[in-house]
Amino acid sequence: MIKIGCHLSVSDGYENMGKDALKIGAGTFQYFTRNPRGSKAKNIDLNDVEKLKDIMERYEFAKIVGHAPYTMNICSGDEKKRRFALEVLEDDLMRMEHIPHNYYNFHPGSHVRQGVEVGIKYIVNALNKVLKKDQTTIVLLETMAGKGTEIGRTFEELKQIIDGVRLNEKIGICLDTCHVYDSGYDIVHDLDGVIDKFDSIIGLDKLYVIHLNDSKNSFNSHKDRHETIGNGQIGLGAITKIINHGKLKKLPFILETPNDLEGHKKEIDLLKSVYKS
Repeated sequence: MIKIGCHLSVSDGYENMGKDALKIGAGTFQYFTRNPRGSKAKNIDLNDVEKLKDIMERYEFAKIVGHAPYTMNICSGDEKKRRFALEVLEDDLMRMEHIPHNYYNFHPGSHVRQGVEVGIKYIVNALNKVLKKDQTTIVLLETMAGKGTEIGRTFEELKQIIDGVRLNEKIGICLDTCHVYDSGYDIVHDLDGVIDKFDSIIGLDKLYVIHLNDSKNSFNSHKDRHETIGNGQIGLGAITKIINHGKLKKLPFILETPNDLEGHKKEIDLLKSVYKS
C-alpha cells in the first residue's frame, strides 16, 4: 500500500499529529520542527513523543519528515544569518533524535548574489560541522524550483553538496514534484528520462522522500507555486505515473498542496484509488 501523508502541525502535539494522520488515512506525515517563519521551537514533551512512536509502530507508519523553518538560510551572505541557521540546524538534529531513524528536510538556501560556488561552500561547511556519526536522522536536501538565487535547482548542484560532506551517508534528497517541474525537469512527458538523469548524477540510493505536489505554473517557470493534486500543470495522469513508477512507488510521499485536513484526506483517497500495489 502507498505510504502517503501531508503536512501536520507540531503545535497540536506529537500524539495528535499521529491521530490526525490516521483520521485522513495517512501512513506518514511531515511537520515543521519549529515556527516556519521564525525561530521558536515547541518544548518537547517526552511522554507525548512516546505516544506518537507507539502509534507509528502499531499502524506501521513509514518514516516521518521533520522540515526546517523557511528562515534557515545556511548560505546567506550575512554571517549572523548563517550563524543563526547553523544553531537551528544543530538544535533541530538533536530534537529529531527523540524520534530516531527518521528524516530532516531543508531547503539548501539562497546564495543572494554571492554565486553558487560560494553558497555551496557555506552549505557544505555547515553540514560538516553539525553531522554526527552516531545520529540516526538522515538529512535531506530538497530539490528547488530555481527562484532568484536558490541553490538546488539542478541535480548537479545537489550532487556537489553531497560530495563535499564528509559523512555523506547521513545525507539524501527529497524530490519535490512541483519544484523539479518548475525548474525544468519534464516529469510529465519524460519521467523515465528524469529518473535516469537523477540516478546517473546523484544515485537513486540517495532518494528518500517525494514531496507530491501539482504546480500552478508552467514547465520551467522557476516560480514554485504548489497546486492541489490534479488541478495544476502536472496533472493527475503524470502524478499517477510517479506514484506507480517501479523506482519510486515504495518511497514515502508527502503532500504539500494548498489544502486543509479534509482536503488532504480527499487527495489521499484519490491517490490510493490510482495506486497499483
